[in-house]
Amino acid sequence: MAQVEKRGGLLRKSSASKKPLKEKVVLMYDEIFMTEDPSKCSPRFWEELFLMKVNLEYLEGKLESLDGEELMKIKDNINCLFQHCIQALGEEHPIRVVNALQTLCALIRGVHQKNKSTSGFDIINMLMGFDKAELCMKNLMESLDSLLCAEGSESLKSLCLKLLLCLVTVTDNISQNTILEYVMINSIFEAILQILSHPPSRREHGYDAVVLLALLVNYRKYESVNPYIVKLSIVDDEATLNGMGLVIAQALSEYNRQYKDKEEEHQSGFFSALTNMVGSMFIADAHEKISVQTNEAILLALYEAVHLNRNFITVLAQSHPEMGLVTTPVSPAPTTPATPLGTTPPSSDVISSVELPLDADVQTSNLLITFLKYSSIVMQDTKDEHRLHSGKLCLIILTCIAEDQYANAFLHDDNMNFRVNLHRMPMRHRKKAADKNLPCRPLVCAVLDLMVEFIVTHMMKEFPMDLYVRCIQVVHKLLCYQKKCRVRLHYTWRELWSALINLLKFLMSNETVLLAKHNIFTLALMIVNLFNMFITYGDTFLPTPSSYDELYYEIIRMHQSFDNLYSMVLRLSTNAGQWKEAASKVTHALVNIRAIINHFNPKIESYAAVNHISQLSEEQTVWRMSLNCPPCVTGLRAWSSCKSKPSSRARSCRSCTGASRTSVPAESSMRRTSSRFTPNSFLKETPAHMPLFSSMPLTPTMMARSVLRTLWLVCQ
Repeated sequence: MAQVEKRGGLLRKSSASKKPLKEKVVLMYDEIFMTEDPSKCSPRFWEELFLMKVNLEYLEGKLESLDGEELMKIKDNINCLFQHCIQALGEEHPIRVVNALQTLCALIRGVHQKNKSTSGFDIINMLMGFDKAELCMKNLMESLDSLLCAEGSESLKSLCLKLLLCLVTVTDNISQNTILEYVMINSIFEAILQILSHPPSRREHGYDAVVLLALLVNYRKYESVNPYIVKLSIVDDEATLNGMGLVIAQALSEYNRQYKDKEEEHQSGFFSALTNMVGSMFIADAHEKISVQTNEAILLALYEAVHLNRNFITVLAQSHPEMGLVTTPVSPAPTTPATPLGTTPPSSDVISSVELPLDADVQTSNLLITFLKYSSIVMQDTKDEHRLHSGKLCLIILTCIAEDQYANAFLHDDNMNFRVNLHRMPMRHRKKAADKNLPCRPLVCAVLDLMVEFIVTHMMKEFPMDLYVRCIQVVHKLLCYQKKCRVRLHYTWRELWSALINLLKFLMSNETVLLAKHNIFTLALMIVNLFNMFITYGDTFLPTPSSYDELYYEIIRMHQSFDNLYSMVLRLSTNAGQWKEAASKVTHALVNIRAIINHFNPKIESYAAVNHISQLSEEQTVWRMSLNCPPCVTGLRAWSSCKSKPSSRARSCRSCTGASRTSVPAESSMRRTSSRFTPNSFLKETPAHMPLFSSMPLTPTMMARSVLRTLWLVCQ
């Protein structure tokens, strides 16, 4: 009860003999909320006000309790209070400055909360008045800039950043916050960069500075010229970019550490022992109990840095000690003014831990590894809208990284191997992988693992179509780089192929439900085109000749899934419906896969029937495939002579295959399916030539693939 009285500004409750006793600052607030100018009766009113400790809750509550008409009556007094707060920021006495900053926070929040339904111009008029708004905001931003750049108190800098965050986040939609027009005109960009480039300031205020910058960048970014976007895109100072990367890495590491602590606490508890006894019947409920609130603010900052600034890509590979291995206490977050939702900063101890010397026993990490671990946690549960958006932003960031040439270079660098412990969703049909058994691999393997994990674990009723499309796009962009640069990645590609085929099976089995909400043929086409890319260009990036055997084996083993897909899209493409065009594209894209199946499958089934084998092993299947491949290794000299004559090259192609010159989609390398020839002619005729595209030793299945690629290239 005493606390409630204190919040109301009461030092003593009223009784029969005594009047209620209020704080002096509350009495002064009451005078401001009168219609008369409080300085008329007390000329030193404003000087005394900023010497009093601010009662934020009373001031905000008083503003909220007034209706629109009452608020308009005291508009002049509110304007006067706002202007005197700005004047107090220039005072030498730190107490006046602190109280002025806190009062400004309360005013801005209180007026916005009261006027949520009104326009931004009305709020500007209520706080400053239209005639003085430009001058007031100019003086305010100059004062804040001076305080942030000065060698003064760190607490003052913290309050300045809190005020700016309060100013930016008072509206749900940042682009509707009209006051930010003045923040665009009077930039504080250089002050933010100074904080990030200076280690002591970065440790204290780096988190708030990065979040503030990310929010300012998003103000009407698609509607007008945002100076913060322009300036961020050209930053090339190494200290500043590294400082920004460290702040982001530390915030994400803190989240990963909290999740790991919760997970270990849960696994060692009574509930974990109970679920082990009953066979993990309640594994889904257990997963919900270890969820930790995500940090979208810092995720947004990472996206803007990666998306806007090409130089920031180098920061992703900067090594630092593994933050998740450092146990640190969490300091309480400041309560005045309130930190916006989702922007709780990590403790200063965590932020300063990066300055510690490296230990030989501590594994080094980098921002990208930390982000991948964070993404693996966030993307486990996308059922609620909040986490769905977080997962989407993670995939968008990965797309930006996969599109960058330099990022791909260090992703695929064999000399930069890391052990990345991704978090995996608990599932009944698989055991949790031991952390110690993880191999050191190039970082692209961890990215592919994350994509495969997402594909496998999110086939559910509330199908996240947008996330799946972005996931497949990330895989496609990585394959394009490997094809272009001929990077032979030693990765277990079979896991990816199996996940993609299972996804196709899920789309077909839930066709009716999914078609009511999504165009599943877009996703199906992307998956089929990924297989076409492996078939047509796999010799440029698959690690060993046996990889082609594994690819063809998976296609033959799961031929029923591809046959069912073809039947479904053929049925819809021949009917006059809304999905006719989309289904037709999938039909054409299946040419390569169906040609392989139609050639090999009858021979394999015939062999099994003759030898009374119910099911062939993988070795037997690959052996039969090798026996039934055409002898297309001959004729390299014929190919060389044919290659120098385009006209004879085209005639030779058509004569040896019976192919017709039909159009081929040229949207991307992913869509280069062999639609220039008929499926029935594939592998039935022995071509007189085959290009020597790679130094990789050719296996029979690779030879068959080469026929496809030869036909496509020769018919150009």
